[in-house]
Order: sequence, then C-alpha cells, then structure tokens
Amino acid sequence: MAAPGARGRSLSGLLPAQTSLEYALLDAVTQQEKDSLVYQYLQKVDGWEQDLSVPEFPEGLEWLNTEEPISVYKDLCGKIVVLDFFTYCCINCIHLLPDLHALEHTYSDKDGLLIIGVHSAKFPNEKVLDNIKSAVLRYNITHPMVNDADASLWQELEVSCWPTLVILGPRGNMLFSLIGEGHKDKLFLYTSIALKYYKDRGQIRDNKIGIKLYKDSLPPSPLLFPGKVTVDQVTNRLVIADTGHHRILVVWKNGQIQYSIGGPNPGRKDGIFSESTFNSPQGVAIMNNIIYVADTENHLIRKIDLEAEKVSTVAGIGIQGTDKEGGAKGEQQPISSPWDVVFGTSGSEAQRGDILWIAMAGTHQIWALLLDSGKLPKKNELTKGTCLRFAGSGNEENRNNAYPHKAGFAQPSGLSLASEDPWSCLFVADSESSTVRTVSLKDGAVKHLVGGERDPMNLFAFGDVDGVGINAKLQHPLGVTWDKKRNLLYVADSYNHKIKVVDPKTKNCTTLAGTGDTNNVTSSSFTESTFNEPGGLCIGENGQLLYVADTNNHQIKVMDLETKMVSVLPIFRSENAVVDGPFLVEKQKTLPKLPKSAPSIRLSPVTACAGQTLQFKLRLDLPSGSKLTEGVSSCWFLTAEGNEWLLQGQIATGDIENIFSQPTISLQIPDDCLSLEAIVSISVFLYYCSADSSACMMKAILFSQPLQITDTQQGCIAPVELRYVF
Repeated sequence: MAAPGARGRSLSGLLPAQTSLEYALLDAVTQQEKDSLVYQYLQKVDGWEQDLSVPEFPEGLEWLNTEEPISVYKDLCGKIVVLDFFTYCCINCIHLLPDLHALEHTYSDKDGLLIIGVHSAKFPNEKVLDNIKSAVLRYNITHPMVNDADASLWQELEVSCWPTLVILGPRGNMLFSLIGEGHKDKLFLYTSIALKYYKDRGQIRDNKIGIKLYKDSLPPSPLLFPGKVTVDQVTNRLVIADTGHHRILVVWKNGQIQYSIGGPNPGRKDGIFSESTFNSPQGVAIMNNIIYVADTENHLIRKIDLEAEKVSTVAGIGIQGTDKEGGAKGEQQPISSPWDVVFGTSGSEAQRGDILWIAMAGTHQIWALLLDSGKLPKKNELTKGTCLRFAGSGNEENRNNAYPHKAGFAQPSGLSLASEDPWSCLFVADSESSTVRTVSLKDGAVKHLVGGERDPMNLFAFGDVDGVGINAKLQHPLGVTWDKKRNLLYVADSYNHKIKVVDPKTKNCTTLAGTGDTNNVTSSSFTESTFNEPGGLCIGENGQLLYVADTNNHQIKVMDLETKMVSVLPIFRSENAVVDGPFLVEKQKTLPKLPKSAPSIRLSPVTACAGQTLQFKLRLDLPSGSKLTEGVSSCWFLTAEGNEWLLQGQIATGDIENIFSQPTISLQIPDDCLSLEAIVSISVFLYYCSADSSACMMKAILFSQPLQITDTQQGCIAPVELRYVF
C-alpha cells in the first residue's frame, strides 16, 4: 500500500479537532457519552478529504524486538498503531511504560493493535544502540522499537516533548496525540473506540507482526542492571540494589551473599523475606541492621529489618503520586519514583540518623521522611513518620535559590550527605540538568556546584569536560558519594561512562577513572578502566575503597583509591541465599472473604445442555473519576459450592486490568453432569482510587447464577451481562 497524499505531516493538523473533542469530553458524564463523542470524532477525521498521514520509517534504522524492520504502509496496514516517542533517561517516559504494558495486555496485534517505541535521544549517549538495548531490558519493553537516532520522525511530525504518543489508524492516518504522562484513561478510550470504529468498517486485519524479543538473547548473570550500592560501615557488608532482578542483596565484602530479598520478578508485597517483592528498586541506605529502599517503580519507601527478616512499607501508597507538598504520615502520603535515599540528622541531636532524605525523581524534588520526631531546617517540630517536600518547586528546571521551595531540580537521582562543617549539605546528582548541586542542611538553600549552565531552563548543557564550576560538563550523572577523609565528592557520570571527582572547595571537577569506552575491562588501572552507565557508588574500608554499581555491565566494580586499581567484586551464593532469587511459581489464587457490605445479586435461571458454553460479561462501573489501583490486582472468581465438578479443568479466576475493557468469563458445561441443578457464583473484587489518589478502596460483589441442565439440545445462549454501578 503506497503512502497517500499528505494533508501536512505535523501533529498541529490534529490540534483543532482534538481540542474540541477534549473540551466535549470534560462535559460528558457517562462512559457511553464519552464513547459516542470519540466515535463521532473519528467519523469526522476519517471523512477528511486527505489523510493526515505519518511518514514512512526511513530505511536503515536500527530495530529491536522484531524479526525485521517494519513498514508503516506494508506491515501496519489494517492496524491501530500507538507510536511512543520517548528517550530512556526521561522519568516521565518511564512513568508511561506501565500504561503501555497494560494496553498491550488488553489488546494484541491479533486484535488489531500494535505499540511501537520510537526512541528519539536527548543525550548523545542515548543514540547508541547497545545502550538502548540495555534500556529495553531494564524496563522490560516487549513491543517493537526503532532507534530514531537523528530524530527524523520527531522533526517531521514536529513532536515537541518526551513522551508523546501518536495514535494511527489502519491507513497510517494520524488520529490522536497525547503529550506527557498521566493520560492512561484517554489512551484506553481512544484506542478501544478506534478499534471498534475501524472494525465496524472492516478495515482491521488480524495478521501477526514478527516479534523477536531482545531479552531472550541475554545470558544469565548474578546481577542485572544494579542501580545503587551502599556499605554498612559497622560490618563492611554491602547492600546492592539488584534493580533488574527486582531484589536487594546483602553481601559480605568478599562478595558472598548473606541475604537475597525479593526477585526475580517485579511485585509489591511486604512480609517475610521469602515472600517479599520489589519493583526496580534503586537507592539503599543501611544503619543498625535496618535498610531503607527506594522502591522506584512501586513508588514506595520500603524498610528491611535484617534481624526480624521482614519487609514493610514506610512511605507511599503504591501508586504514582502528584502531590508536590506532602506532610501526611508516610503510609498515607503518595510519592513519585523515589530514586535514592540517605540518612540525615534533624539537628536537635548530633548523628541520630532520624531523617531519611529522598531524591524524588518523579516530582523533581528532595523530600524527607521523619524516622523519629524532629525538625527540618526552618521548620516546626515534626512527628515521626511525616513525609514531606524539603526542596524543589516541582518544576523541571536547573534553578538555584536561597529559598528551597523556589529552587528547581530536573530528575534528582543521587544523594550524599556531608554533615560536618563547613559543608553541612546534601550533594545532589541532578541528572536531567547534568549538574551536581548542594542543599544546605542549615537553611535549605540550593546552590550550584559543577556542570550545567546559568540559564535555569536549559537542560541541554551537557558534555564531558573537566573544569571548574560551570565550565565543567557532565552527562546525566546518577550517583554521588562523599569522602569525608579527603573532603572530596565522587560522581557517577553515567552517560560519559566515567567516575569523576569534585573538590567542593574549589569546584574543580576532574576524571578519576574510565576511558569513556563501554567495552568491559574487568581489572585495570584507573586510567585504563571502563564502565557502562554507572548508576551509583559508595565509600568503604575507611576511605580506601570506592564501590561502583556498573549498571550496564551488571557488575559491582571496586576502585582502590590508594593503589589506583579497579577490580570486579565476585557475587556468589552461600548455602542460605539464592543468586537468582526465588522464582515465583504461579499460585492458584485463594478466594478472599466477601465484605458484609458486598451486594449479592441473584440472576434469572439459565437452561443449558452438556457441552454448551456460557459467557458472563462483566459490566461494572466505578464512581465518576475513579480508576483501578495500579500494582494491586482487581480480580474475579468462579465457584460452584457443592457442585465443584462443574469447574474442573476450567479457568476459575482472572485479573481485571482495565475498567474500560472488562473480561468475559466462560464456563463450559461438562459432558458428564453429576446434577441437573446447580448455582454458579461469580465474585468480583475491585481495588480503585479516587481521581486525585487521595483515597483508595476495595469493593466487592457476588452474582449467583442458577443453572438448569437438560438433555435437550439448546439453541445459542445469549451472554449474561453482570451489571452494577458502585
């Protein structure tokens, strides 16, 4: 199919019509009204004299997760396509991935939907295919992806920011665009109605696209994308965030694992070590056998008690928050993508470790969690458990200011504390501004240390230049650690693949180790050493050793600051710990107890014969503005008390991923019936939150379906609709 004549290829051509649609949707009350408005919009756009057509993918681009390059006007003809313009460093792009995963789980290419990632790099390092491959593995991206290294598609469509979604019709015709994160409901609404609209016209094809996952070629490794590392100064044990395996490792200084907690699959569960799960954990801090974890993709701060061997949640509600002020108790306070944590002191008592500082990458701020009652600089007394913003307006910018709430950060990703005078500050690796900043522990003032430039809105002032202050250039630094023995700060300059050292007194920044080459040299001198996107680092052995989480090399590197040699820490199992984590066996879910308040609905009897299949269509409506809780499985169960033979070999439970696309539950009457009458029960449990995520709830309902089984052949039985409005 040849590309049709274009009506102009930029997204601006969609703007007038889509803006009118979105205003109309604001006034729509019911789901039916919303569906109808989108359907009418598609009729209008589909009736344009010429399609607003997307350009063909240029030849010679590098593809991942496909058997061969994909063509818009050959392979994608007859598909609804979601183009995800993203760059893998961007926290907003990372926030969008769960929405895309949920969409893929709901619709496949067989249904007529395909998602394609269009990687349009911000930093030069992100143009390199090997680095994109690592990101594909790290974020478990399973849809096709193309490396638009020169941003040719980005420029042709006049895309303006990351992330941007462009939804295409079956002719490569642009239908919608969604800019930024937080549009899951619109994404599902637009794609589901587009599928219906074009299916009604016979234009959807169910051909499969050749998928070949890059992750299937990955050899097993003791570590997978370790993000952060810290040291227990009392025992010299290391705590490693084994991010790709979704677990925390506690290892002795020889590399032998003492504890493996979580993994290898993502999850969100507190409890004993063998049951606990994490989702892409990053920052770790340890003191007195207690570890605090930035459980990044669960949007939680978790606490590991090594003596009790238990994991608990101390901040966050498990859903990405948008609150930029905070002030609630930790477990009631929504937070967003915490990336690093470090202990601090309130000042009321020296070295108590009663504050946990948090690099809150998702809202571009520095937060504090009060581990005991105490005071923050210029704050009144705060009670234990309070979690609140300390510095950063929430705007993504490189803005320094004497007033901490007026300062701006751009995805802060690494923290280190220098509590002693004259420093008395937090050092912050501010990744998207390519700077290192300081936050005063006395008054909260935010100041520049190295990197970036003076314009607070310019987040493209990056490079690889040794120098002083603003003349030094970094590229997406992710980690910092303070060496109080030498009064020096070490920086994981991630995208330059180097470890840099900064003298905060002179603001001089120089390369300590790393050639900039990503080839993995396992043992060498500082000058010959190599790293690949190092994400975290810490000081141990009384200032002699610098441990580095060499993220894309899946290793912990050990830098001896006295001999100037680099080696690899071997990670190996002991009898009591498993390197690859306890693989989660899919367990049969147990039926939860129905709340007393759950409504019980008895349906009209249905007559069926052996071999017939009954279908139950869930049609449940949540309160207006509510949405299903991410990370918690809403689910359904089939039971037949006293007639369990009815369910043998059948699928008796399942998840509800999307309130706009609820499942149809099937029940086939067995050939050998032990009774001519039975009651089948369908129990449904919905976990949902209000639109502002201020409250989360669980609702349940029980439907009872009487069955009369006959020998007489029955005609086709209409699906049974299970309707209820909560």
